[in-house]
Parts: sequence; structure tokens; C-alpha cells
Amino acid sequence: QVQLVESGGGLAQPGGSLRLSCAASVSIRSISVMGWYRQAPGKQREAVATVTNGGTTTYANSVKGRFTISRDNAVNTAYLQMNSLKPEDTAVYYCTAWRTGNNYWGQGTQVTVSS
Repeated sequence: QVQLVESGGGLAQPGGSLRLSCAASVSIRSISVMGWYRQAPGKQREAVATVTNGGTTTYANSVKGRFTISRDNAVNTAYLQMNSLKPEDTAVYYCTAWRTGNNYWGQGTQVTVSS
């Protein structure tokens, strides 16, 4: 069983930055893929970014060049650095992890981009 706890959400102005953190209850060396998804009101949950244990990353086209995903095995935490935020980035952001064939989700953190 893996527990994931997100933090770092909040209110940001357009063009601003936020950094989300996802703390895992186990060593993330055992987690093959960690990722961030988001769900805006009235929309389906969508993938934002993923990072493998080997450091390979993927990004949604809508966030490429603005968001950076990373993971720090020493503190069992994954991050999502979000720069140049836009109002359309407003959503609940969820951390997810794939480990030994199972998929785990955090509770989500709200990100609101508004002036």
C-alpha cells in the first residue's frame, strides 16, 4: 500500500509560479512511475506529467515548456514546478504512482490561477 500526500496548491496570478509536492509513504525507489494529473470543473481528469524511476519524463502538450516534473528519492517526494501559469491551469491536481502493478492516488490539491 502506498499513501500519497500532495501539498503546495493555492492561488496564483497569471504568469506566476507554484510548486506542488507529493510525499510518498514508501521509498519511491520502489515506484516505477510517478505522475501528476489534473481535473478541472466539468472536465475529465487528464494527465499532466509523468516521471519514471530512470528519470524519463512525459508532458501534456498544454504544459510543455512551462511545467517540470521531478522526483527526489532521498526524501521520497515528487514535485511539479509550474511556471507561466494560465487561468486554464486551474484544477485539482492529483499525484499518482504505479508500483508492482498497482496504481495509487493522492487526495488532490487545488490550484487556482486568477487575477
